[in-house]
Amino acid sequence: MTTPISGVEVLSQRALNRALLARQKLLQRETISTSEVIEHLVGMQAQTPNSPYIALWSRIEGFQPDKLSNLILNREAVRIVLMRSTIHLVTARDCLFLRPLMNPVQVRNLASTGWGRGLDGVDLDALVAAGRAILEEQPRTAKELGALLHERWPDRDPATLAIAIRNLAPLVQIPPRGVWGKGGQATLTTAESWLGRPLDGNPSPDEMVLRYLAAFGPASVMDAQKWSGLTGLRDVFERLRPQLVTFRNEQGKELFDLPDGPRPAPETPAPVRFLPDYDNILLGHADRTRIVSDEARKRTFSSSNIGLPPGTVLVDGFVHATWTIRRDRDSTTIGIQPMQPIAKEQREKLVEESMRLLAFMAPEGNAMSVQVMESG
Repeated sequence: MTTPISGVEVLSQRALNRALLARQKLLQRETISTSEVIEHLVGMQAQTPNSPYIALWSRIEGFQPDKLSNLILNREAVRIVLMRSTIHLVTARDCLFLRPLMNPVQVRNLASTGWGRGLDGVDLDALVAAGRAILEEQPRTAKELGALLHERWPDRDPATLAIAIRNLAPLVQIPPRGVWGKGGQATLTTAESWLGRPLDGNPSPDEMVLRYLAAFGPASVMDAQKWSGLTGLRDVFERLRPQLVTFRNEQGKELFDLPDGPRPAPETPAPVRFLPDYDNILLGHADRTRIVSDEARKRTFSSSNIGLPPGTVLVDGFVHATWTIRRDRDSTTIGIQPMQPIAKEQREKLVEESMRLLAFMAPEGNAMSVQVMESG
């Protein structure tokens, strides 16, 4: 905290960092159920099927993969396109709550791409109804869906037709997709069919914003909009203002928060933590410098990276390194690339946490090793 601006308390970058780590359960692992963590975080980025497992391992004491796999197999958690029109892992309850709130994001995403332009002149209501019927008859891959829709709309690209259903209907990816140790193509059906319940008919954007602040605050209106992909949230924040507290960041931006939201002292120690590719903690704000510097963000998500970006490592609360894993027949190795020099004490903690992650991820009986490259 620094000198108030116009009587409003200013939160330093480190203060915002510690508040974020506390809410993201990264200051210390907690003894809490897997579904509680998923709901507290308002879903987990899940571009890569195994990413949520690593994210949960870093947050829950003693987490084991079957805790999440069983939720997916028992239809208590699902993978679905939500915030920012990207795949998220959410509980069944949050799927039904969040998907209707995120409908404008999916509609805008479709319209802004070449896929949307390929649908000019198509009766979208009829297309969605046909897509729903096909997927509720039996789950299918996107390729299978597109081929069947192409029979009715033969002058349209099958992939474009399938993408339209992805965005305009609430589609979940069913197991074995997302189950630890399993693979296979994403197979789709509707959320209502899979969960046996309808979407929330009147979901509250106010509740969504309050939950966002509980997991990501203190935060600005633009932060919430960046996290969700929604626009026009200013009215929601203004409606909630009487029950919130406000701060400023060091640049003078107004930040909103829950009155009882944890805001640890800036000097609170932060342990080394490993994050998967695309953890929402790196994507939850318009200004991400509370967790990753602009330079580190560009290096992590550089367009020069082929495929998915590497995982990231938090040292003293901030992204200071990236990590990858290499599996051979009899060995598993974590490679760590620091972005800047890391002090000896922190380096030792980095290796210790690496070995814990290897014990979690490596097949039983594999030799395990850690390679820490020179910073650069």
